[in-house]
This record gives sequence, structure tokens and C-alpha cells, in this order.
Amino acid sequence: MQSPAESRPTAFARGADLLEHIDYRLAQTREEKEEIYNLRYRAYLREGAVKESPAQRVTDQYDDLPNSWTFGVYLHGELYSSVRISLLTSEWRQSCSAEAFGEILFPLLDQGKVIVDPARFVADPDKVRRLPELPYVTLRLAYMACEYFNADLGLAIVRAEHQAFYRRVFLHETIAEPRMFPGLLKPVGLMAADFPRLKEKVFERYPMMRSTAFERRMLFDRPGYAQVRTEVPAGFMVASNEVTSIVPQT
Repeated sequence: MQSPAESRPTAFARGADLLEHIDYRLAQTREEKEEIYNLRYRAYLREGAVKESPAQRVTDQYDDLPNSWTFGVYLHGELYSSVRISLLTSEWRQSCSAEAFGEILFPLLDQGKVIVDPARFVADPDKVRRLPELPYVTLRLAYMACEYFNADLGLAIVRAEHQAFYRRVFLHETIAEPRMFPGLLKPVGLMAADFPRLKEKVFERYPMMRSTAFERRMLFDRPGYAQVRTEVPAGFMVASNEVTSIVPQT
């Protein structure tokens, strides 16, 4: 939920070159998860968002759900940042934003909307100043998820002082004013963007946010989610512009 610093004009240009050295890793082993939980704690503590804790870790009930993907962003083998991507559908309704803003999101899910909810966005407080492109490289995962799942909405759960950044760079609009969230000391608000309508405008302004179908599939393909709209594989013909994947849950 940490927000990036204000953008710099060169960040996106250099970010495109940086992508050649970035490794997006889905946290799967206990060691990978614990490293990310510790990073969350250090980042949140630095900005006064959590209290000191002997455990020095931040995790919650959403980290291991079938509709959540927790990624580490690595540069030269070192963990620099992390974000968790949650997929919300009429079947899957659990995420940070759904808990805090259910009265807004649940009616949309009842209508069959597909929503991508990025949360727990953190950057290493000792490294982010040396790499101003890091927030954009990290949030690129949310755009890849929106594209892969043919999302109707992309969310951002952020503090009031950071909303101008999301509005300017990612064209988000505020749909709920800040409120307190369990486990955090500062209130967060909810922002959203109409992904189908705005994605090309964002991609034109910031080409580094684009991705390939192969890259998206390697990151997000997973058995166990039910009736989710996903990209059509190359050579696969359907009557509409989407395909529904129905996979037995495990």
C-alpha cells in the first residue's frame, strides 16, 4: 500500500531498459515469502504505517489465497520491491480492498465485473532512492494482470497524499475516501481505472507498461480459479473477444 514517489520525466524511458535486468518472481517457497513479509515490515515501519513488532514481518489472510499472486521484483538477484495481485470476480471476493470497501465492490462483482486489486506494494527503503524507476516497474505487474484477465477495473488502495500521483500517471479516479484499515496506522482510500477504456492511453504515454502474452501467461497462469476471463491463446478462435476458463478448484 506504499505509494511511489512523484514521477520523474526520465523514469519511464530508463525503465524500459531496466526491464532487461528485472526478474519478476512469484513467491512460492517459505524463504521467498518470509523475505517479502520482512520487506513489507521494514517499508511500512519506515513510513510510520505500522508499529514495531518483534516478528518483523507483515502478512495477512489474503497472501495464500488461490486468487492472489505475491511477487518479488529482483534486480541482479536482490529483492527490491513487492506487490500482491488479487483477482476479484463473482466467485472470488476476498482481498484487502474487498474487505475495506465491500459496499462499493461487491455490487460490481454481482454484475459480473472482473477486478484486479494490487495491494501490499512496498519498495526497499534503502534501495528505492537509488532506483526511481522501481515503482513503475513494480506496478507494471498490475497492468499485466489487468490485460491477462481482461479486467474491467484496476484498483489502487492508497493514502490521500498519494492519490494525485495515481490520478496523473495511471488515470485512476477516487471512488472512496480514506478510511482506517486493520493493521495500518494511516487511512487509505480506494481508486479505480476503467482498464478497457484507458489502457491504450496509458500505453501510448508509457510504452514500458506494455507486455507480451507470453510474459503475462508465465506470471499468472494457474489452475484452481473458476470462470475467469483470460486471454485467448494464439491460434484459438472464439466467437467473442474473450474466453472463459473453467478449472476445477483444488
